Amino acid sequence: MKRLIVNADDFGLTRGVSEGILTAHRHGIVTSTTVLVNRPIDRDLLDRLRASGMSAGLHVNLTLGAPLTTAPSLTGSDKRFVRDARQAAARARPDEVDREVEAQILAFARMIGSMPTHLDTHHHVGLWPPVDRVVLEVARRRGLPVRSQNERARAMARAAGLRTPDHFFGESGPDAYWTIARTLRHLRRLPPGTSEFMAHPGWFDDDLAYSRYGRQRETELAALASPAARTAAAALGITLTHFRALAGAGPR
Repeated sequence: MKRLIVNADDFGLTRGVSEGILTAHRHGIVTSTTVLVNRPIDRDLLDRLRASGMSAGLHVNLTLGAPLTTAPSLTGSDKRFVRDARQAAARARPDEVDREVEAQILAFARMIGSMPTHLDTHHHVGLWPPVDRVVLEVARRRGLPVRSQNERARAMARAAGLRTPDHFFGESGPDAYWTIARTLRHLRRLPPGTSEFMAHPGWFDDDLAYSRYGRQRETELAALASPAARTAAAALGITLTHFRALAGAGPR
């Protein structure tokens, strides 16, 4: 079987991004999202996320904004996270990462009213030691599936007894990644097993003007919310699924 999770990162980054994610789920192939919990999110957006039935995980964030805990190794002189993921990980103390991730999980539970369906990390900070091992340990304690962006990450997750997709596709470089042409091409070439498309759909708004991946989100939104993508997935026999289903499959 070919199963596909389409996860829209960054729910809560801005209102436009959150609105775009909800639109891509309602009209297209987005099945899952991950939430940034150290930023204020309007109550109506949280209500609509819960009502949507979309799978919602935690976008573990150690590179944007301020921490929920006191974490000197994770912050600069301004008490905010270090933006560069590799630099942030290199200076991080494992115990402070653990406390911050746990605090974000509890914040998620308060905001959403349930535990996250899975964990992934903002700016891929979870690919770098020691953050990689700490995130996996928290996921193991909590019984949560995780994202695996490459074979090393997948092997580490499975060695820890965690559920994770078999394949991963996605990027956020200078150009929009999920155009309609690339989306249809990847659907046609989808390998057997469970795949994850990492996506960043959204509406561009003033609060997103700082980001290097801003206008590109509207291109992704147009592709992932397209009826053509949903029709193609159905015609190709692809089962659209989510991390909640992966979690229900038990350890792997």
